[in-house]
Amino acid sequence: MKRTRSLIRRHFFLVAALVVLAVMVVAGGYKVLTKSSAGSQAASGQGMGGPGGPQAKGGARRGGFGGPTLVSVTTVQPRVFEDTIEVLGVAKGRQSVTLTAATTQLVDRVLFRDGQRVARGAVLVELKDTEQNAGTAQAEARLLEARRAYDRYKTLGDQGWTSKAQVEQYEAAWRSAQADLAAAKARQGDRTIRAPFAGVVGLSDVAPGALVNPGAPIVTLDDVSVIRVDFQVPERYLGQLREGQSLLATADAYPGETITGRIAQLDTRVDERTRAITARAEFPNGSGKLKPGMLVRVGISRGQRTTASAPESAVSVQGDGAFVYVLHSRAPGQGQPQAKGQAGGAMVEQRPIVTGLRQQGFVEITDGVKPGDRIVADGLNKIQPGQPVRVASGARPPSSAPSARAPVTSPAGARPAA
Repeated sequence: MKRTRSLIRRHFFLVAALVVLAVMVVAGGYKVLTKSSAGSQAASGQGMGGPGGPQAKGGARRGGFGGPTLVSVTTVQPRVFEDTIEVLGVAKGRQSVTLTAATTQLVDRVLFRDGQRVARGAVLVELKDTEQNAGTAQAEARLLEARRAYDRYKTLGDQGWTSKAQVEQYEAAWRSAQADLAAAKARQGDRTIRAPFAGVVGLSDVAPGALVNPGAPIVTLDDVSVIRVDFQVPERYLGQLREGQSLLATADAYPGETITGRIAQLDTRVDERTRAITARAEFPNGSGKLKPGMLVRVGISRGQRTTASAPESAVSVQGDGAFVYVLHSRAPGQGQPQAKGQAGGAMVEQRPIVTGLRQQGFVEITDGVKPGDRIVADGLNKIQPGQPVRVASGARPPSSAPSARAPVTSPAGARPAA
């Protein structure tokens, strides 16, 4: 009887544990089913244009932060572009020289300041010339003695007291003494270094007491009143070049500034290896801003043409192609209410274009848009094709400049700008 009672008790606890486990499984399944049903309803509501869906009320796709993107616009307008041949050249002075000594000697005096403008013939450096001064004095004394001897014998010869051959001998001695004096003065002059032309001296480290050798540079001298630029132009453009032709140039040191000059001379030969001719341009440099050795970009005009243009910021380049975002007005009811201070909304269309020259911040557009089209002026990375946008009331106005004549940078050599 006790054994039977013990078995019943054990089975009772086992059945109770199974019942509790079953209740927990049923409760967990019910919760899972309830959450799945709620998620399906939420997804269905979004797909029907709810607040979290990809489309807002009215079917228009929204921009960032739940509304159309604010953009500035500009208008495609005709603009005069200068078609140029673009070349690179190195500036140099009208005359440039590096002064050196003709002999080995110590520096006695330095008579210039770095960067000083000097006149032609001005003494710049004096070398020790004690020995040369003595040699000159000795040559002068010999010349005086030879001259007196010649004068005496010439008088005697005229009176018939000496032969003509003896007179000629003393005359030769006198002339030899003259040559010796000239040589002594030349050696003395080598100890004085003068400016061969008017110009500006450069920086120098020469100081009194320094020993200079023949060929060692002492100081540079440049005439920078006019800057010369030699450049090469392909042979096929030879017919478009002439002496006196106006040129426009730019220098990297002065961005945005245009320098006006002319072709001073064309070489007499075409290089057989490069099939190019060398031209020399001259640019007035009264301000002294241009320095010898500067890289100068020269543009040779080939004519002008008027085509559609857009600011560089409105043109996006991807690989070999370019495009702009053209604005189209939206039908009433498609957009959201206008924000205060903003003009009406619009849709943007990504349109491929064909570009030409780039001059003074504008791009020539030969195909894809026409004058009068409104395009997004900047911030192209914030918008996508077909996206609604809001046009700022202070939209960028198109430039009214009549032309863009600055030559475009050429990476190397010469090439047409078109």
